[in-house]
Amino acid sequence: MNAQRSVGIVLLVGGGILLAFGLDASNSFASDVTEAFTGSPSDRTMWMIVLGAAAAVAGLFMATVSGRSR
Repeated sequence: MNAQRSVGIVLLVGGGILLAFGLDASNSFASDVTEAFTGSPSDRTMWMIVLGAAAAVAGLFMATVSGRSR
């Protein structure tokens, strides 16, 4: 297993964990209060969801495409 594939797997797992935390935070009381006043979830929740999804996609790409070019 090469280094790029290992980094991809770490990003995929880390992104999945961050995405799970973000989705869990979107159901929290604090996020509900923020959403009641502003109409959207808290910034922290949105950043966790967006960055978790981006890291998971990048990790999936790195883990699957890295070894095929050689």
